[in-house]
Amino acid sequence: MKKCLLLAAGLLGLWAGLFAQAVSAYDDYFTDKALRVDLYQIGDAKDEIVTVDRILEEPLWPETRTRLVDDFGYGRYVLKIYDIASNRLVYSRGFDSMLAEYKTTTPAIEGTKRVFQRSVRFPAPKRPVMFVVEVRDKKNLLRPLFSRTIDPADYHILHETVQAGDWIYEAAVAGDPRRTLDLAFIAEGYTADERDKFKADVDRMAATLFATEPYKSAKPRISVRGVFRPSAERAMDEPRQKAYKKTILDASFNAFDLDRYMLIEADHRLHEIAAQVPYDAILVLVDSKRYGGGSIAFDYCVSTVDNPISPTVLVHELGHSFGGLADEYYASEVSYNDFYPKGVEPYEPNITALLDPTNVKWKALLSPGIAVPTEYGKDKIEALQAEQRKTREALRDEVARAKDKGLPPEDIKALQDKAAAAGKDIAAKIEAVRKQYKDLENKVGVFEGAGYAARGLYRPQIDCLMITNTKIEFCAVCRKAIGDMIEYFAPAGR
Repeated sequence: MKKCLLLAAGLLGLWAGLFAQAVSAYDDYFTDKALRVDLYQIGDAKDEIVTVDRILEEPLWPETRTRLVDDFGYGRYVLKIYDIASNRLVYSRGFDSMLAEYKTTTPAIEGTKRVFQRSVRFPAPKRPVMFVVEVRDKKNLLRPLFSRTIDPADYHILHETVQAGDWIYEAAVAGDPRRTLDLAFIAEGYTADERDKFKADVDRMAATLFATEPYKSAKPRISVRGVFRPSAERAMDEPRQKAYKKTILDASFNAFDLDRYMLIEADHRLHEIAAQVPYDAILVLVDSKRYGGGSIAFDYCVSTVDNPISPTVLVHELGHSFGGLADEYYASEVSYNDFYPKGVEPYEPNITALLDPTNVKWKALLSPGIAVPTEYGKDKIEALQAEQRKTREALRDEVARAKDKGLPPEDIKALQDKAAAAGKDIAAKIEAVRKQYKDLENKVGVFEGAGYAARGLYRPQIDCLMITNTKIEFCAVCRKAIGDMIEYFAPAGR
């Protein structure tokens, strides 16, 4: 027992020493404040240009001060800060952007260039630094994209107050922002008389989040704040419906021409509003009953609030924007082309191309004795689903022809009953196949079908919140990935 106590004391002493060194390193190079750089990204599938719009000082750096060089390896871009005097890398962080997604769409491949906003942030330096943005190529290898010197004494850096008179709602404050995970909920499409509704929506959305692991276990380390700025009109733009609303952040469905996908292009304004509170992650709530949302990894997530499954959608989208998780579904409409190139291992922690089956990236979490890859009846189910669709379409056409011929209602009803019976029969066969693999439901394996691809990409479990919005539970691998990110911002030993 004495040896154990001495070992524990030694480990604590080592941890304390490393923490002190890290803090010392932070204090050597940075102040307590932050610099936000508002960027413009211009490009198509082949070319990209980055330029700086403005640099602003924020009153607090609320993120980690101990893990200054990013060790996650996430994001299609990486921000790197070098101390010029010593040529030392003193800070790095992976991030994504709307342009990164746009580059995989058909218009971008055809050469149509677009301009997108992106704000990035790092601790305010004490002396001149080199600001570098690197981008991943199709093999996920980083290459330099943009660089410039930033001198903290430059009078062009804006030092104006971040306070804009918006209403701040402190739903839950867990402690010092430098040691907690700080979530900022931002109002979009709420009119001036809906402040109380926004408050209630923040509480309701946060309640769903805190009912979901690993957020549930980490709740004492997580702060929740809301920022309310009223919009002139309620909801958001819906271009396909030709419905346009005057709102603070110009949130819009039809992102990349996908009807259910909602994003925000006013990224600079979003960060300007969020800067009024300490934030590590931004969650935008849109006052609408419509189903849908979206996210940009390591920037923000957005969801409507009044659809029955809006809270679940928000937790899913936060999985992308905060945890760096990939979508695990594949049988769904998307606007991307070759989003995950063949033969390249995705950097996201919850999908794999299985290029090395003996070293699956979640090898430590695999269920004992599980086969790699893991058979779960996918081909049989997909064949039955294809048959189900074909039968449904054929019978629908038959009913339509019967109506055109003016057949009696009882004949049409008989055809409709026939269609319903056929659908039930195939559904029963699908369920029978699933029952054959029921023992795999809670096991971690390597299941084909993920990242918008039916073949060649694999996920950790059959079901997860990253594959369906009907299951309010992350798989074991996603829970660990989110837990690791919470630990990055708010260490349990704080």
